Amino acid sequence: MSRSADAALVKDNMKATFGHRQEMVHNPEMSSVVIDLFPRFMDTPGLVSQDFTMLFGEEVSGRFLSQWQTFYKPRIIADCKRLPHSTHMNSLLSSLSQPSDWSDDWDSDLATILLLLHLLPPTSQGKKHKKISASEAGDRLVKFMRTGQSMANVLIGSQPAAPFLLCVGERKSSIQNYFIVMEQKAIPCEANTTVAALDELFKTHFVFGLSYDEPLCNLFTFVQTTMYGIDVGTAKESPRVREIRARLLNNSH
Repeated sequence: MSRSADAALVKDNMKATFGHRQEMVHNPEMSSVVIDLFPRFMDTPGLVSQDFTMLFGEEVSGRFLSQWQTFYKPRIIADCKRLPHSTHMNSLLSSLSQPSDWSDDWDSDLATILLLLHLLPPTSQGKKHKKISASEAGDRLVKFMRTGQSMANVLIGSQPAAPFLLCVGERKSSIQNYFIVMEQKAIPCEANTTVAALDELFKTHFVFGLSYDEPLCNLFTFVQTTMYGIDVGTAKESPRVREIRARLLNNSH
């Protein structure tokens, strides 16, 4: 059987078991073993997006990617330019104006998402935890691995629960493969662009019933309610999330 025929068969089988998987996701005793019982997530790209689309429909599933380049990206950049600039923010803004395949900077899409973390800074983790910076939160959202390095070392060092995006390539500006790392396992992304890989990272939370990483909660809640329109009015939002939504949606960029 050809690889494409095998992938199509896997996707059909996963559609047939979607209901069972959702029952497991919402069962606290079973949710942590979903990926172990359905290991094809780890060798067949596209299964995360397929489950998410079965949950919410094609229109909702495509909202982020359809509006990112023309609507959200320019507004985020324009809003960040009005903020006081930190060293990290200056670095991100400069990478937007000097794109290069030979650069050690992230591409403009990922740089813009990291800028959004400056608009939606990490939430405090309580009195016992030191507040982390937007730059440190970005390191929890996405990590870079040079081609040829050991994936096992990245997986061993990852947190068990919070998923993040792993970008593999020669340089940050030239990524060949994307993976969602969760529970010390790597799920290959179907995406071949950074923004599409971030789309899959967000969807992973719903497909596997995972909570947002606390420092990234403002960011992901904004993406959920504003960009995808999921649970608008019922999801718990910080005042900052509501403020940035109003500002970006009213921005006549």
